[in-house]
Amino acid sequence: MARIASESLIERLVAWGVDTVFGLPGDGINGIMEGLRRHRDRVRFVLVHHEEAAAFMATGYAKATGRIGVCLATSGPGGIHLLNGLYDAKLDHVPVLAITGMQETSVLGTGYQQEVHLDKLFADVAEYNMMVTNPAQLPSLVDLAIRTSYARRGVSHLTLPNDIQVAEAGADPYKSVAPVRAPQTAPVYLQASGMPRQEDIEWAAEVLNRAERPAMLVGQGALHAREEVLAVAEVLGAPVVKTLPGKAVIPDDSPYTTGGLGLLGTRPSEELMEEADVLFMVGTNFPYSKFLPEVRDTRVVQFEADPTRAGARIATDVPVVCDAKEGLRALLPLLGRRDGNGHLAKYQKMMAKWRSDMESLENPDRDPIAPQYVMSILDELATDDAIMTCDSGTIATWAARHWTIRGGREFYLSGTLATMAPGLPYAIAMQHAFPGRQVIAYVGDGGFSMLMAEFLTAVQHRLPIKVIINNNNSLGQILWEQMVLGYPEHGVRYAQPEADFSAWARSCGGFGAKVTKSEDVAHAIGQALHHDGPALVDVDVNPNEPPMPGKVSYDQAKSFAQAFLKGQPHKAAIATTLFKDRIQKLGD
Repeated sequence: MARIASESLIERLVAWGVDTVFGLPGDGINGIMEGLRRHRDRVRFVLVHHEEAAAFMATGYAKATGRIGVCLATSGPGGIHLLNGLYDAKLDHVPVLAITGMQETSVLGTGYQQEVHLDKLFADVAEYNMMVTNPAQLPSLVDLAIRTSYARRGVSHLTLPNDIQVAEAGADPYKSVAPVRAPQTAPVYLQASGMPRQEDIEWAAEVLNRAERPAMLVGQGALHAREEVLAVAEVLGAPVVKTLPGKAVIPDDSPYTTGGLGLLGTRPSEELMEEADVLFMVGTNFPYSKFLPEVRDTRVVQFEADPTRAGARIATDVPVVCDAKEGLRALLPLLGRRDGNGHLAKYQKMMAKWRSDMESLENPDRDPIAPQYVMSILDELATDDAIMTCDSGTIATWAARHWTIRGGREFYLSGTLATMAPGLPYAIAMQHAFPGRQVIAYVGDGGFSMLMAEFLTAVQHRLPIKVIINNNNSLGQILWEQMVLGYPEHGVRYAQPEADFSAWARSCGGFGAKVTKSEDVAHAIGQALHHDGPALVDVDVNPNEPPMPGKVSYDQAKSFAQAFLKGQPHKAAIATTLFKDRIQKLGD
């Protein structure tokens, strides 16, 4: 049997260490599917139910492993479906390779069925983007695509016309008229040095050593630098604020952290940003600049791997281009230890109060069920090395504040794109990558319903993921955003009846439980976590529980009041919930 070009493609993926491809077949990639079939002992093809999920899976795989994630879709509509997941990879800076089909070269430009020029469509999302027009281009284009994804921390895209896919591997059907030959590359990526320049480190140390009220802001670029972050925080006596994608940088029970920042963050973190005289940003390009200090009051030191992102959010006095771990290691010997400083103690006291307030909201006696209570039970029962994936929305608030990073726990969500629906496909990909670990998808009813067919994917691939649905029968985050703008809610609550997603889970052959009373939450979640296979718990929570900011501004309170005055339809239930929240905090 003659080798076809698609085999050359798959063999090169194997040479790069790729062992899994997430995708959905179609007549535009039948040749590539044959290449996968011929090498099925070396590469797993994970058949999904929607191409968007395949792209999310590739992105989640890359986020959790640091290795290239690969997704595959057919020509035209299949490739179009990949875009949302690929933009998630682009904006969160993870390496993903998308492979798509294309109509045969002889009919390109004729308006043939499903003729969508995906190379043009992907021009914005992809760092490397190429249509293969000659079998001789493979496997070098695979090398360049993957190398670019690693180097630029983003998406690469290769699209292969049907006739190229099944052509003889390595064939060069055209006569060369220029002094060229097909390149001969190797499946090798050389990681650039992450070491900072010595003069930059000395400059950073000088500014940090002069700080009286230092603060650290760490993000996902520091996820591999936990020990170094803690060591610097200890020497400086600096409280550490964590971005949401960087939640797992240091444990949530660390005496150095003040938790998150922004609408999902904590009051101590927000007040720290207002008081700090030196802000040390490590591995983050935190986009919500409103929550960062005023530059006239605060000096800024930033450790950033990408030179183009240093100083992108706030004027930076000392920008240092380096890997977070390498940079902090080089910095540590130059820092003077700060002993007996009341700055850190002040924020430790504030965090003790904040944690007490959060615990008071984890009340099992509330009816309807408080979403904070559901997360507290999940936090209590999950293993210390569990991986949690999360959708965007109010659920991200409950996870940010009530899912505790301890031990080897990890946490992943769509950080910058903040799209709905990645939680379930992320979990599937991460369970593939880490079959021995507990993987939990914490999602809302809105996001889950978008890609709920992928629960069937988990069952079919025998992946024991656990799905906990925070079901408020609404698009909760948008509801509260409308009110904060001063508008009564509109078009954000679904009509009755509420969905029972547990029935879907059982119909797929997995475990499914529906919970409507607080007293049943712990038992149902416990059953799901111990179930030997995919499991889902659908919990009806209070739809009127507001994800309040850590620190409510006057303007926010005013807009909220205006929404009530203009005819907020559920104002009585919301007011009752707010009153109960306040009483519960006072009671503790």
